[in-house]
Amino acid sequence: MDKDLSGKANLQGFFRTDPLRGKRLPAPPNDRHVEAAGFPGVRLSVDQADDALRQAADRLAPLRSLLGRDEFNILALSGGAAGGAYGAGVLTGLSKAGRRPDFAIVTGVSTGALIAPLAFLGSSWDERLTDAYVGGHAAELLSLRRLNSALGPSIFKGESLDRLVETFVDTAMVEAVAAEHLRGRRLLIATTNLDSQRAVVWDLGEIATRGGDDALKLFRTLLVASSSVPGIFPPKLIDVEVDGRPHQEMHVDGGVAAPLFLMPDALLHWRNLGPRFRRGRVHVIVNTVLDPASQSTPPGVASIMSRSFDTMLRFSYRQALSLAAGFCTRHNLPLSVASIPGSFEGFNLLKFETGLMKRIYDAGVDQAMAGTAWTSAVEEQSLWRGLFKKPLAASPAAGTGVMIREEPLGAQAQLEP
Repeated sequence: MDKDLSGKANLQGFFRTDPLRGKRLPAPPNDRHVEAAGFPGVRLSVDQADDALRQAADRLAPLRSLLGRDEFNILALSGGAAGGAYGAGVLTGLSKAGRRPDFAIVTGVSTGALIAPLAFLGSSWDERLTDAYVGGHAAELLSLRRLNSALGPSIFKGESLDRLVETFVDTAMVEAVAAEHLRGRRLLIATTNLDSQRAVVWDLGEIATRGGDDALKLFRTLLVASSSVPGIFPPKLIDVEVDGRPHQEMHVDGGVAAPLFLMPDALLHWRNLGPRFRRGRVHVIVNTVLDPASQSTPPGVASIMSRSFDTMLRFSYRQALSLAAGFCTRHNLPLSVASIPGSFEGFNLLKFETGLMKRIYDAGVDQAMAGTAWTSAVEEQSLWRGLFKKPLAASPAAGTGVMIREEPLGAQAQLEP
């Protein structure tokens, strides 16, 4: 075949197989109620009306008896790409130490979204969680051999992340998530809708309960979308409906809009949550290094851009933690935070090297087993103080805006409200 004709045929084939090439359906209007096609009620779009907020709160945390002694633990997992190995290590280490709480709500963003289903399902899934981050799968599927063509929308081909998710997210997992959802537990992840420039919170447990191949497909698609760092992985087009008419939305990494989250923003500012979170505790795992690190920045364009991006990320994570700390303080919820130790300063979050990820994972395991993973960003209140007094604000840690207690939580302090 003529070389020019061969090149044209390859180009045409590329456009046919890439769903982001060519014409897409229009995005839905901003002022209309949007549902995922075939899956109504799986998006947590919450407006400011009291009735809507109450319904959302009932969905996430039904009212509980004041006399009950059951705990209510929330786990929020941040982004961090390869740094997700740390979160996997912390959770596994907590299991080994016998100190892993049962989480009533698990939320995840980006690599945290990939961890979230396995964290939600508990210690019996730790082997799969460990394999996902230190089994060499990421190094293989996200290697230089998987780079996209110059015409593509991202550095890596979309099929690379798709295949990674498909390896660990199967029918058995979705069915297990559905069973836990029916017990009243909640699994939430966030994506960023590029069309509307807003975060979208998805109820993966509700999707799982619908069952079948379509539920498995949407479950996987949303995990990939939440993890699709713009420019590194291609976005995902999500089929949605408005009044029965088809539309499409373009979704990317949830960390673009929300580095981590506890629940939809409207609920964070609602003051009528009452006793829903009584005897609760919030745990946040940040899959990167949080503390600022001073260094001389070389004057080159690449180093300046890299340093600026890293600085922006750290500020966004600390601001997200400050928002979480404010919510926890208002509702007398102890807040415990774990983040990658400063000894890993300078590592590349987008370098999916198995050896490095194993070292980060081992650090998480060791900290969790030693009881040194958590610092307390909001101090624990006594029951009577929490019922009758407004909590006093602690002093923020210098430069972060997040309240931190210097000494690590002991084994008992981690578990007892």
